[in-house]
Amino acid sequence: MSYLEHISSIHLDILKETGNIGAGNAATALSKMMNKKIEMKVPNVRVVSFDEMMEMAGGAESIAAIVYFKIEGEAPSHMFFVLPLEHGERLVRQMTGNNSFSFAAPPYDELSISAFQELGNILVGSYISSLSDFTGLKMHPSVPAMSIDMIGAVISYGFVELSQFSDYCLVIETAFKDVENNRTESMDGHFFLFPDPDSSEKIFRSLGVAIDE
Repeated sequence: MSYLEHISSIHLDILKETGNIGAGNAATALSKMMNKKIEMKVPNVRVVSFDEMMEMAGGAESIAAIVYFKIEGEAPSHMFFVLPLEHGERLVRQMTGNNSFSFAAPPYDELSISAFQELGNILVGSYISSLSDFTGLKMHPSVPAMSIDMIGAVISYGFVELSQFSDYCLVIETAFKDVENNRTESMDGHFFLFPDPDSSEKIFRSLGVAIDE
């Protein structure tokens, strides 16, 4: 049985608090990069099965913009950042000023791809930095690997290595909003975090939360 199956609402509240601090730091970095005010928040954190994860991401056959990171250090983990294509396109356009950019029209220009990878770096880096500060554990993300493909194909490929550990993952929802342009709709993405076998317990114990609470 997976360790993640025992995580309680207390643990998830701590992860949500950690995520919102990371989101605040990421929003500051993105606001400076885009020269406009961007707000971010983490509305929800939960533990889901592989099938539930696919459903949350829009279905296994949905095409999405995906960035993969290996989290290295004292609590090794694997993380996928998944954005619907239209939301990813909107963010890339805002970051680069290229209003004609589309993931539906490869090959992509190098600037736009670099911008999307930098977006992933900022978001994952901010979250992992916040988690590292909270836990006191040294953690840092690898160089990102990007893919525009079916969600099921990309994550299943990653699961070849991960499936021996768990059929469950932590989902960290993320919502972006362009405040300066008075946009009311948010741009939503998901982090799928798969801690290595001993990392979950190490993370929560470092947060001072016993697993049997």
